[in-house]
Amino acid sequence: MKIKKIDLLYSAPVEDGWRPSFCRIYTDTGLYGDDEVALSYGAVSHAAFAEMHDLAPLLIGMNPLEHEVIWEKLYRQSFFGLNAGPVIFGAISAFDIALWDIKGKYYHAPLHELLGGEQQRRVRAYASQLQMGWGVGRHHAGQPADYAANTRIAVEKGFDAVKINFLTFDEEGQPVNHIDQENLLTSDYLNLVQRRLHAVRQVLGPNGDLILENHALTGKLAAIRFGKLAKQYSPLYYEEPVKPDPQLLATVHHETGLPIASGERLYSRWDFKRVFDQGAIQVAQPDIGTAGGVTEVKKICDLAAISDIGVQIHITGSNLMTAVSLNLEATLPNFVIHEYNVNTAMPKMLALTKYDYEPENGQLTVPDRPGIGNELSTMAFKNSHIITVK
Repeated sequence: MKIKKIDLLYSAPVEDGWRPSFCRIYTDTGLYGDDEVALSYGAVSHAAFAEMHDLAPLLIGMNPLEHEVIWEKLYRQSFFGLNAGPVIFGAISAFDIALWDIKGKYYHAPLHELLGGEQQRRVRAYASQLQMGWGVGRHHAGQPADYAANTRIAVEKGFDAVKINFLTFDEEGQPVNHIDQENLLTSDYLNLVQRRLHAVRQVLGPNGDLILENHALTGKLAAIRFGKLAKQYSPLYYEEPVKPDPQLLATVHHETGLPIASGERLYSRWDFKRVFDQGAIQVAQPDIGTAGGVTEVKKICDLAAISDIGVQIHITGSNLMTAVSLNLEATLPNFVIHEYNVNTAMPKMLALTKYDYEPENGQLTVPDRPGIGNELSTMAFKNSHIITVK
């Protein structure tokens, strides 16, 4: 079996201007596999699509079942792949996951079976990024009542855990200036943030889990001050309080006493090893769509297990990424919780894939379809700019 051609799809803008980049790898047997680069926002989507175009010719003629051979070829022959960032690793990720999709279809087995089998059939999830609001016509949360209302929707949907960035919007729901957010030293703003925290905890109740999210936008002083303020509300963990620097993360952990999570801005096992070796985080958050695909992220998760570090896969892609993440998470003994990102659960995003995996009572069922358990829809092909590489 050989790789015959690859379709590269650059989607038209969907929710909030996101533009996903997808691939479909075809073999000479008729089997194909799908996936995407998880870089559909943040002023990098053009680069993600272009990098897939640059790397795709390296795959033509290769055996799609030899995922390790292909991974090493993409990593090394890209030249800049060694110690690379999200663009190159994102493209490698998309191709790698599509190969695993083909492998599962070839062996008539779901991805989780190929990875060693399920540790659990259903996984607990949290509602992520509630500061953005829910559904079509949503608006950014500004007042404490907005944060409470968004949390109430999550609870009514059956979630008992939520993740919120309490710092990124002002009282009108407008983005806070990045300088003010990094330093975050005004008492007035911290008082507003504390009222938001209190409002969410009141709705969530004493037994619900609250995850703090800073998106790495706060400096060390601001992160420590906010962490100490938020500690009374018993957060499950504190995500990306600072940039993904091991020393900075470790300092925030020691100063606040809070478990620290990070990983969406780390792109290989070598990046994660530096963080693990310094005891900087307690929860690793690799994104399968930017950290090297299934092949690399499985190694990262195993490396985390050696240091007794939990794993919560970072998810900001379509339901392709939901499906593949669920498959991997189900196999992990150090799995913590699944991210249900409200940004990617919007109608136009969901229309890009054939299947939709939605939580029931705050839990998701692991896919059992061969391969990753999902594929691109006809809508994805209809609404995308397509380049075919042969």
